[in-house]
Amino acid sequence: MKKFFAEFIGTFVLVLFACGTATVLGCATDSPDVAYALTAVAFGLVIVAMAYSIGNVSGCHINPAVSLGVLLTGGMTVGEFFIYIIAQFLGATAGAAVLGALVGFDTSLGTNGLFNDSILKSLVIECILTFVFVLVILSVCSKKKYEKFAGLVIGFTLTLVHIFGIYFTGTSVNPARSFGPALIKAFTGDASALTVYWVFLVAPLVGGALAALVFKGLIKSKEAE
Repeated sequence: MKKFFAEFIGTFVLVLFACGTATVLGCATDSPDVAYALTAVAFGLVIVAMAYSIGNVSGCHINPAVSLGVLLTGGMTVGEFFIYIIAQFLGATAGAAVLGALVGFDTSLGTNGLFNDSILKSLVIECILTFVFVLVILSVCSKKKYEKFAGLVIGFTLTLVHIFGIYFTGTSVNPARSFGPALIKAFTGDASALTVYWVFLVAPLVGGALAALVFKGLIKSKEAE
């Protein structure tokens, strides 16, 4: 249960603070500006903060794609995986609900959208972004000597992923982070984000699974030589 509550809190904070930054600053995917950059930084800083607070409890996945990568590389059981997933989705939904109550449900709440109305392009970009993010996590967390700096490395990587990806889809790389805002928006009458949510579920999970395969096939095997 400690891991459940840690993942719930972590995902709650991610959505409230990072999606909240995008919402209150008016970050727009098609007009890179200060709000765009600060949103990317906010996502990275949340990861750093949570990694050094709940990381020793649950590993600070706060992302189903990360949990899938850890599962496929033997870092957790199937039972733990589902506990993490439930906590992450509940935390993201609670974070979006609180955000909406604070700033108004008629705001974006940091929802994601398709790039140029293209499902294929959106799937590809989200898969690539998640692949890079999860691969870094699996690699840096596999070495004892990097443990002290893992939170910083992962946070900087998520910032990088957002700097590049916001323009395309608003950057998801996290099915829970996308689900919470999309669900709350749908409850308040705007289901546009929820209708395309499956893209931000499938692509990150595929990217996370590919990262696990590459990690096991290339990086881990290289270390064993």
